[in-house]
Amino acid sequence: MSARVLVVDDILPNVKLLEAKLTSEYYEVVTATSGQEALEKIENQNMDIVLLDVMMPGMDGFEVCSRIKNNAKTSHIPVVMVTALTDTEDKVRGLEVGADDFLSKPINDTALMARVRSLVRLKMALDEWRLRENAANQFGVVSETGNVMSEPVEAARILVIEDKEFDKDKITKTLSGDLNIVFSVDSGVKGIEMLSSQDFDIIMVSMNLKDEDGLRLCSHLRSNERSRSLPIVLVAEEEDMPRVAQGLEMGAHDYILRPLDKNELMARIRTQIRRKRFQDRLRSTYEISLSMALTDSLTGLYNRRYLEVHLEKLIQQNERSNKAMGVIMMDIDHFKAVNDTHGHGAGDEVLKVFSHRIKDSLRSFDLVARLGGEEFIAILPDVSEKRAHMVAERLRRSIADVPIPCSAEGGALNITTSIGGAIIKDGKHTISEIFDRVDKCLYEAKNAGRNCTVFEGIGKLNPADYQEAERPIFDKDEYEQVLPPDTKQA
Repeated sequence: MSARVLVVDDILPNVKLLEAKLTSEYYEVVTATSGQEALEKIENQNMDIVLLDVMMPGMDGFEVCSRIKNNAKTSHIPVVMVTALTDTEDKVRGLEVGADDFLSKPINDTALMARVRSLVRLKMALDEWRLRENAANQFGVVSETGNVMSEPVEAARILVIEDKEFDKDKITKTLSGDLNIVFSVDSGVKGIEMLSSQDFDIIMVSMNLKDEDGLRLCSHLRSNERSRSLPIVLVAEEEDMPRVAQGLEMGAHDYILRPLDKNELMARIRTQIRRKRFQDRLRSTYEISLSMALTDSLTGLYNRRYLEVHLEKLIQQNERSNKAMGVIMMDIDHFKAVNDTHGHGAGDEVLKVFSHRIKDSLRSFDLVARLGGEEFIAILPDVSEKRAHMVAERLRRSIADVPIPCSAEGGALNITTSIGGAIIKDGKHTISEIFDRVDKCLYEAKNAGRNCTVFEGIGKLNPADYQEAERPIFDKDEYEQVLPPDTKQA
């Protein structure tokens, strides 16, 4: 996952060291040697994360972080304070002004890279919701949202999974101070049982449960529908850092090491509560306000009206970030024959299942829309050319490999799709130009025999070159759930 990282430190060797470590992991690194320079670069460039030294002359790291987090345009950017300070009070102060983490020098490389990857993933998901809200603003549907730091931190519902009585009591008493409702259990089994019947805002998981693997529990929480989007904070020992890094890779949001400091615990939990409530508010406002206006009523996908506003924002963002974007256009082969032979009811069912399969084959922050009729488009932000080719072939196979269930005679139809794609790189682009480019490739795919993918500058892709094992093959039963009851029995 590529990202632009701003490294801020007034000592050049420190800057060079972090720059070398991050560059070796293929991050794009921008540097600043003062707080003021950092704020200017954050304002004018598209940063994904900031690594910020505390002890700088003039404006120190605490002040810089506070300004970043209290600016509505930049408050969503993760900030990791990197410093030689080891006093817990300094760490808490950093967290209270909005820092997402506080790493002490000498830096543990495992902890640093895991934290950067974790926070970049969270920012990408948040960026998508901010872009969608911004698109909604273009229609005057919603008002501007505040920043993360303006979110309340009180009265959250917190689940603590910890079998060490002393730490469990300490966590419960500490977190109850913000009028939070804290539930504590001593095993993952009890925690999962409680999650099945109650709603929570955050989960704390001990990595040192006596008879359970904390990482496996984390994995289960991430795969469970009721808990997959909840912030998870790990509780661990210093020697657990390699496993903590694994937990962050699995989707945990934060961690705290024993012995637990009450102030640090409270600060970290408040950070997670603010972020969750901010994202929840973006999602809720967006979904309620735009559901009817900007989605296709049959498939539930975004319509062309929303697509064009959103794509314009992505084009502007790509001009600033110099990242590549994939655009894939799909057309259901011989769809008119489906309607003429089997009726428009069966045609609508094909469109619905087609939409579900396409959406399920993309990342959560990719965009898929119905242009009209049997034509669809997918937008893949921040994607490599090879990955875009693989995704396009995955989409094609998701349709062609398994018949689509519908009310036609026999209960299913063999459907294929033709695909045209292009990689949009930095530079000035217009929506009509992009559509023309992918539409030309789609036309070539149809002329090449249909049920194939043609990419700009590459031509027809060889399916054997783009096989993947990361996605399950779609089966009929999985997609029958999107059809009316009478269709399922057909």
